[in-house]
Amino acid sequence: MKLLSDILYKVRLEEVIGSTHVAISSVSFDSRKVKKDTLFVATRGTSVDGHKFIRNAVAAGAVAVLCEEMPAEKPESVTYVKVADTSYALGIIACNFYDNPSEKIKLVGVTGTNGKTTTVTLLFNLFKAMGYSVGLLSTVQNKINNTEIPATHTTPDALSLNSLLNDMVEQSCEFAFMEVSSHAVVQNRIAGISFTGAVFTNITHDHLDYHKTFDEYIKAKKKFFDNLPQGAFALVNRDDRNGMVMLQNTKAKKQTYALQNVSDFKCRIVENHLHGLLLNIDNQELWVKLIGTFNAYNVLAVYASAILLKQDKTNILTSLSNLSPVEGRFQYVKSKHGLIGIVDYAHTPDALKNVLETIKDIRTGNEQVITLVGCGGDRDAAKRPVMAAIACEYSNRVILTSDNPRSEDPEEILNQMQKGVGPNEAKKTLRITDRREAIKTACSLSNMGDIILIAGKGHEKYQEIKGVKHDFDDMQILKDTIQTLGI
Repeated sequence: MKLLSDILYKVRLEEVIGSTHVAISSVSFDSRKVKKDTLFVATRGTSVDGHKFIRNAVAAGAVAVLCEEMPAEKPESVTYVKVADTSYALGIIACNFYDNPSEKIKLVGVTGTNGKTTTVTLLFNLFKAMGYSVGLLSTVQNKINNTEIPATHTTPDALSLNSLLNDMVEQSCEFAFMEVSSHAVVQNRIAGISFTGAVFTNITHDHLDYHKTFDEYIKAKKKFFDNLPQGAFALVNRDDRNGMVMLQNTKAKKQTYALQNVSDFKCRIVENHLHGLLLNIDNQELWVKLIGTFNAYNVLAVYASAILLKQDKTNILTSLSNLSPVEGRFQYVKSKHGLIGIVDYAHTPDALKNVLETIKDIRTGNEQVITLVGCGGDRDAAKRPVMAAIACEYSNRVILTSDNPRSEDPEEILNQMQKGVGPNEAKKTLRITDRREAIKTACSLSNMGDIILIAGKGHEKYQEIKGVKHDFDDMQILKDTIQTLGI
């Protein structure tokens, strides 16, 4: 239990009706989860306005309500607090309710269109390998040391985030690494959180269904850096043309990493094979089990972050060389007859191009590259023809198929993708809506030594159709098909 007055510390109040000297047992922005002695926060979501459920929350036991508009009915037994922005206030309140756990742990946030999951996961695994107690908050999963906690969003809501950070503190975690999505920044999910450092990987075409314009998308990423404290570090990819934009207004220590431009942390690719990368970082050669130029950037970001977190250089390099690839990120299987199947989460034009360029770098030129790709429903539709065009440019055969159609008609998604297939590419392109059948067809079309790329879903173990999540694992289906066909 905490006093409402303590929970409201640092929140800018516009009006208070009732006493703030009231005990609060829980905080909720979902009226269905309200119980006795709850503070209900009426937030305005993209589709639901919490102000419409204030009466329900009070009936369920809320003793205090935080809102942007005072309701007409205000029972005297309930305290009403008005603020300008309840979503921002919720972040501050969540921090206070859990005793500001982010101030008790070294927390590093990673943002960017591509590479977030790989970077935070590698950081988590690196620091764990170096003997630290550590936490992870990612698209794939949340972890506290060896304990896994399912992830529902790239960045959790403010209450869930602070609850997880509090659990990490209670389990003596010294470091935590989290993905910071542009949605989370705009929706104030990280309001009040204290970051030790922030990393910017890159920014490309994505989420324009939400941000509407690329400029708004950039501003969302930049806001994360603008709000960093003076004692934190801000590490950006200088090879991305928007990297330096992120540093313009930050008070944090400005640091850069790059493969091409002059930077604080520099890396050169010595060798790039299907089995890994030989890199030169700070004049030291390092072999890692990850593949491709995009992973060289990820490894360099991890190395630089660890240095900025005051870790020993030799220990970092030794531990990095032992790390395994992240599930669903250029994850590959090789059949007994030499077929190479690759599963990758690439669901943006830039990510797909990166993966296909990596395949181009490591292939001999005698084999076919067969790319299977789809686009998710209820997401940025503008990228659909672009994705198909990129697949056609870099592949000998292309199969357009379903990803997670969600509430959309999968056939309409494929119609939009097909607009990116030029007349010269039409002959090498197939359209198979059923993703399982598409994977089987890709395998059937292959010959010994060919490379099959299954893009878009990566680590996901489901396919979402009309609001229902069906069991679906690209890698498992690929392995089963290879075994069944005996290829």
